[in-house]
Amino acid sequence: MRYKRILVTGGAGFIGSAFIRYGLSRLPCESLTNLDLLTYASDLKSLETVAEDPRYLFVEGDICDEELVERLCVAHRIDAIVHFAAETHVDRSIQEPTTFLYTNVAGTVALLEVVRRHPHIHFHHVSTDEVYGSLEEGCFTENSPYRPNSPYAASKAAADHFVRAYAHTYQLSTTLSHCSNNYGPFQNGEKFIPRMISCCLDKQPLPIYGTGANVRDWLYVDDHAEALWMILEKGKRGDVFDIGGDCEKQNLELLKELIPIVADASGEDPESYRSLITFVPDRPGHDLRYAIDCTKIKKELGWKPRHSFSEGLKITVDWLMRC
Repeated sequence: MRYKRILVTGGAGFIGSAFIRYGLSRLPCESLTNLDLLTYASDLKSLETVAEDPRYLFVEGDICDEELVERLCVAHRIDAIVHFAAETHVDRSIQEPTTFLYTNVAGTVALLEVVRRHPHIHFHHVSTDEVYGSLEEGCFTENSPYRPNSPYAASKAAADHFVRAYAHTYQLSTTLSHCSNNYGPFQNGEKFIPRMISCCLDKQPLPIYGTGANVRDWLYVDDHAEALWMILEKGKRGDVFDIGGDCEKQNLELLKELIPIVADASGEDPESYRSLITFVPDRPGHDLRYAIDCTKIKKELGWKPRHSFSEGLKITVDWLMRC
């Protein structure tokens, strides 16, 4: 492995924990330190399978605490930071945007300041396709202009720009990735797919914004984790990669595909779930469509999604029903 002693920020979150599980189960890393503040979106249960691994260390703390981050980097001889820690829920960003400014922007800058003092450390920033705004046609690429439309997207775009600026100004080693909508086990219940599954199982209304025509590209979380490890191993300094699932779905289309899977697993009549679909007022500034062109990462690193959408949904439903 190119990097053997890794600090993961936000590793108790949905995508960060998948990255840790993947790395410790399949790769010969020497040590993996997980720094997480344990906010509402964190779940240490997602790391129970690796908690006793001697290579793994969990530290509760804030990425804005530069002294703590620097101490961890020195004590554990960190050679790469993979930065997941972020506020991610768009609805929350509309209600409390300053929280997103603090965590997503100030937190990223605090980490970059540590790397500036220890420039042997490589920094990978995990971003989102939402920085590109909304699409009418075509797909986002690594060269698409930034047009964020929500406080969440704006905070991630600002963080991206700080990563680029620090790399250029201070000659730091960085890579950056933008991912599409992830799904899979251990995702927080406020996100679309787990919320729809839970509402079905609880016989609660299935709320769909607007007409349900909003389109997202869906990526199974373990496929995203594999892509990130491949970027660490094979990516060049300064590289940017867009990571998607080649799976565009309208929200209503997705729900209609999900309902039979939940019904089959629960022994219910699918029609009883379909009758719960409820259209609610659209949220402010709701982007209509996201789609990612994954050509670069496929050609340069040899990555492609391993899970079909239906396979990923079944795994996700089975996991949630066992919880």
